[in-house]
Amino acid sequence: MDKREREIFKVTAAGSVVNVLLTAFKFVAGIAGRSAAMTADAIHSLSDLVTDALVLVFVHIGSKPADKGHEYGHGKFETIASALIGMALMAVAGGIFFNAADKVIAYFHGDPLSTPGPLALWAAIVSILLKEGIYRYTAYKGRRLDSPALEANAWHHRSDALSSVGTLVGIGGAILLGGRWAILDPLASAAVACFLTAMAWRLLKESFDELTEASLPREVEKEILDIVASFPDVSDPHNLHTRRIGNRYAIEIHIRMEGDVSLLQAHSRTHDIEQAVRERFGPDTHITVHVEPVKPFPKD
Repeated sequence: MDKREREIFKVTAAGSVVNVLLTAFKFVAGIAGRSAAMTADAIHSLSDLVTDALVLVFVHIGSKPADKGHEYGHGKFETIASALIGMALMAVAGGIFFNAADKVIAYFHGDPLSTPGPLALWAAIVSILLKEGIYRYTAYKGRRLDSPALEANAWHHRSDALSSVGTLVGIGGAILLGGRWAILDPLASAAVACFLTAMAWRLLKESFDELTEASLPREVEKEILDIVASFPDVSDPHNLHTRRIGNRYAIEIHIRMEGDVSLLQAHSRTHDIEQAVRERFGPDTHITVHVEPVKPFPKD
């Protein structure tokens, strides 16, 4: 286990401890406090435990060095983890929404709803504070370690914190306004589900963009072109192809140099360009530079 993997393990383990404690507390508060919104929130926290396990497994695989079967490395396994986290969020959101919709429909058909108890309200407050804290910690480490899976898991923590805000509003409104407003509790569950769906869609889009070889953002490509063009004996950088492989970039580019330079000079310059790009985007950046003469080849 390398240093990066150990750091990711420590961050994820810390989040798992928080998730275990919160999941147990929320289930007790949701059942004892008669709150559908808090029970839905507990299910959301339970899904966080699943995504923590996904991060640990796929980051371990993604940290393996390149081999004969994966000559570009195993970085995309982290991207697969991000996609699976997005799918898990989408599934949880669907379950929460349909459960809330069932309660709302039943309410309008005359079935009474229980007013949530104060324990559910306190559980929502504790959840907001703890999950926002673990989000900030995980997001900071995810950016520092450049881990897509860790950043995706951070947003899962943030989604739990924000969903608890909706839960707090629903439970608090139902308690303060009385039994006639108990419908605010399942409505808060539905709002949580909508928020989770939006979050899941964002994670899935980013993951599928990478898995389908989407190019790097325009500003990153412009920065690559500027680095290459900064060398005085190089002109017309073109045919730029970029993609992301887990936490690193893959770059291919063509450049032009005078036709009378030696092979040694051309090789030395491509080496300098590769070093400059790696200094900016990381030592594991995969870059290929193809050299062409300034004047086109003569036609037969």
